Amino acid sequence: MTHLFKNLTNSIWHAFHALQADSGNTVAKSKLKVLTANIGTLMDLYGVEKGLEHYRSTQYLTFDQYTYYLQKEVFSSVTDATSIQTLRALEEGIDEICWLICKKVYLERSHPVFEDHSVYQLFRIYCLLAETEPDATDAYLITMHGDEVARIASHLVMSLGLQWDAVDFSALSAAIGMFRFSTFLAVLESKYSGGNTLDTVALTEAIDDLYQIYVENVVKKGYLMKKGFLLPTLRYFWFVLRPGELTYYKDSQQKDPSGLILLNANCWADASVNSGKPDRRFMLSTPEHRCIELVAEDHKGRLQWLAALQIAIQHSGEKIGYQRSLANQRRSLRQAIKQEKEETKLELQHERQARVAAEIQARKLEALSKEECAKVQQLEDVKHKLELLLQEEKQALRDEEIVRSLQARVLREEWEKREQLEKLQEEQQKLLEMEKMKRLEFERMQQENERQLQEADLRLQQLEAERQNLDTELRAAREKVKRAEEAQLLLEAQILARPLRGGERIRRTQSFIPTTKERPLLEKLESSRPMTLHKNL
Repeated sequence: MTHLFKNLTNSIWHAFHALQADSGNTVAKSKLKVLTANIGTLMDLYGVEKGLEHYRSTQYLTFDQYTYYLQKEVFSSVTDATSIQTLRALEEGIDEICWLICKKVYLERSHPVFEDHSVYQLFRIYCLLAETEPDATDAYLITMHGDEVARIASHLVMSLGLQWDAVDFSALSAAIGMFRFSTFLAVLESKYSGGNTLDTVALTEAIDDLYQIYVENVVKKGYLMKKGFLLPTLRYFWFVLRPGELTYYKDSQQKDPSGLILLNANCWADASVNSGKPDRRFMLSTPEHRCIELVAEDHKGRLQWLAALQIAIQHSGEKIGYQRSLANQRRSLRQAIKQEKEETKLELQHERQARVAAEIQARKLEALSKEECAKVQQLEDVKHKLELLLQEEKQALRDEEIVRSLQARVLREEWEKREQLEKLQEEQQKLLEMEKMKRLEFERMQQENERQLQEADLRLQQLEAERQNLDTELRAAREKVKRAEEAQLLLEAQILARPLRGGERIRRTQSFIPTTKERPLLEKLESSRPMTLHKNL
């Protein structure tokens, strides 16, 4: 009874937290009746929710008050004689009831990656590994330690075929601290689910593998060859090993079991030796099935199965799940380490206090000693007093000299540091001046380039103007030549049309030949035009 209620405390807390109307850490009895009735129906207890009306005089209950009622009125029906299978069925059913109440809070996400069923499986894993922490408001918080989150996240990452970065997770865990379920789910979805590179089937299979290991207490699973009882032939089966039982199926789908082998403290597993050399075979001895011969895929697999069988046999009679017992051991180890650190801190504080007390006592004893010395000195003669005063004065002078030498050394070091700083400042000033000179030189060069560019532009404009003038003169010359040719053609036509006279000779004029005054102008135009075009290009 105690183990069942302790196993379900985390899931009941999530349901209780989902039913809270405000931040008062209390829930109305009317809402708790529904949860209590469902739990009672699952445990064949009817009407158990009616006792909440007479339980305490308030209409609201805290989590402590509600769990006390469940422990006394509901879970008291579970005895130590209840079988392990019944306890597992009750735990699964109550977890599912609590999930139906609180799933709306966790399934409504902005960017969901996992399927709803996978989130439920992660919820059960979280409730198994989470711890109860006191809150600042005298309430409770269910959180998971960073080591447990690292264990789950690394298993998920390696199942997906990705690379696990322990250093990165350590930094993330230090930043977050303790993980609530929403934070745990967000971290797995956003950082350790492979993003959009993996399909939903791979994620579902990976989470289902986690669920089988942590919730269903699967110690090991895989293919083995089993020798039959009637026919001595070896057949492949898919074996699933849990504490107290070894189930085998036809394939890895695990739909219909082909057989079940119960394990207890009277069972043992031994390696088979063939002709003095070990092979892949090993024997499982049970009181019911006697000796069962199994064959692994390789020698390494046989060793792993033998170790897993030893674990399953060792934990066969426990009502606490194997993974839950491992989690409790890890939690106890963390608490022991934390307590050891606190004890070490307390010891250091005690030692510090003892040292301070010893120093105070030493000062008191020193003061008393000085007083006694002063009384003794008063009884001494004047000469002894003068000698003592002289010695004290010499000692004071020596101390003063020591102090002065120390002050001089400190002052000298300060001057050296100051000189170094001044040198650094001068070097920085020189660098700044050099940078200024470089910048001025660069600006001067830039201005010179701009001036040259402007001069080149002006020269280009002048050449363009000259080219345009020359083009104008060339066109005028060509027009003049054209008019001369037209006049010549007209004159020839008139001469041919006029009849010949007796002594008149017909002079045929040839093509137009420029005059002596026009020829240099045409040569200048023709020679300057290609050069102008070349410069423009």
